[in-house]
Amino acid sequence: MTDLLRKPVKLALVQLASGADKTHNLAHAREKVLSAASKGANIIVLPECFNSPYGCDYFPSYAETLLPTPPTKEQSPSFHALSAMAAEAKAYLVGGSIPELDTETKKYYNTSLTFSPEGKLLATHRKVHLFDIDIPGKITFKESEVLSPGNQVTIVDLPEYGKIAVAICYDIRFPELAMIAARKGCFALIYPGAFNTTTGPLHWKLQGQARAMDNQVYVALCSPARDMSASYHAWGHSLVCDPMAAVMVEAEEAEETVFADLENTKIVDTRKGIPIYGQRRFDVYPDVSS
Repeated sequence: MTDLLRKPVKLALVQLASGADKTHNLAHAREKVLSAASKGANIIVLPECFNSPYGCDYFPSYAETLLPTPPTKEQSPSFHALSAMAAEAKAYLVGGSIPELDTETKKYYNTSLTFSPEGKLLATHRKVHLFDIDIPGKITFKESEVLSPGNQVTIVDLPEYGKIAVAICYDIRFPELAMIAARKGCFALIYPGAFNTTTGPLHWKLQGQARAMDNQVYVALCSPARDMSASYHAWGHSLVCDPMAAVMVEAEEAEETVFADLENTKIVDTRKGIPIYGQRRFDVYPDVSS
């Protein structure tokens, strides 16, 4: 089997505390990204909606125009800030997500940008599955009131290391997206996400472990820090699961950066011990990745 992960890599999840001031949020993110890089991180991840508060009331006022690419600094200060952070850190940067406005269609998206260590845009992921839920007495939230869904699986080639997949928050509840990415050779599935204090304790860790178990790859979930004064209370607990679905590291709810060392041998050993990749029955059910 070809090595999915060509050499060991240190992954950092920045569980960022963000507020209403976008300029401050971007400066604060830069500080935390550079700190993670100084501790040896090669791939750094920011949380969902890292540049703004999370919520349907905020998406339009914080939205930035990303197309045509590259946008101007006036169109997207976050694009240019992320590019500069990645170049300064000399690390791959999965830039959480930001609200995006497509000026041609007038549609809003929840969009993740991934940059190279040279500051070059490598991939754009628009959240595919919108967070529309209604748990009586607990939480009702409908992203679809403002946002439109993306329509692609996002796989990013990091030449020194291999492939990662990037998806956003509610995307993790749909195992098909993860299966496709894993079967196309990704060594890690990266999810910037903002589960809340209702769904977080129920399913956050469970979803990370489930996607790791299903696909025998690394899975990383990066949350904003919890702010009980905000209108939306993020769960926190950013974490990394290994290919055997063990939780390698997990944050608490406050602002924190957590690190995990990823190695190909763990993927290989897991798949040798439990060889599901050679045992699937595509004569009985379809291969969603074909």
